[in-house]
Amino acid sequence: MLNLGVLVNTIAVILGSLLGVLIGTKVSERYKDTLFISIGAITILIGVKMGISASDFLVVLGSLAVGGLIGEWLKIEENITRFANRFSRKDEKDFATGFVFAILLFTIGPMTILGCIDAGLTGNNQLLYVKSIMDGISSVILASVYGKSILASSIGVYVIEGGLVVFSSLLRFLTFPMYIHDFTAVGGAIIIMIAIKLLKLREIKAGNFLPALVIVPFLDLIKTLF
Repeated sequence: MLNLGVLVNTIAVILGSLLGVLIGTKVSERYKDTLFISIGAITILIGVKMGISASDFLVVLGSLAVGGLIGEWLKIEENITRFANRFSRKDEKDFATGFVFAILLFTIGPMTILGCIDAGLTGNNQLLYVKSIMDGISSVILASVYGKSILASSIGVYVIEGGLVVFSSLLRFLTFPMYIHDFTAVGGAIIIMIAIKLLKLREIKAGNFLPALVIVPFLDLIKTLF
């Protein structure tokens, strides 16, 4: 069943991305480079803020290690890049990086989880509406630098948030502090990896660590049994 909050959030990202793409075509490369650095710096701050919310850093580390190995085995980053290349032009740099970054920024975090579960269980879309405004503004800035990759991320926003709403009754446990804090921290760690790549400090296949987001609730659950 289509949820209005998810639809509004998706449309906000689409409209913001279209505006950002339009603005981006009028910005010279040297100004875009400045924006890249700015986005890289703020990305680190976002990642750190998310990361320090961890309840157990050993769980976060274990999730990243196991998830990273699984992602490396599945070659997630390569598959994302292959998918992204179908939509990008040769003059569009870091399409895959922008795509993964936008997906993480728009869908990982307490506001997304709480908003979707609240919408699914009670029909209250207030959090998703607030999030839509924030994502719409962010997508304008990101799309001015990354172009169509941010627009493509709207598909991920719709699928992930829609899935969270549909399965809200099964995922309600994620709203408990012991789960949501470590889940958010893992997302923050991956975002920091992307920031390192954005600032050209080191080439990191951040997409390969996405399975860590699935691993972390299981490790938190196992921890409670001992």
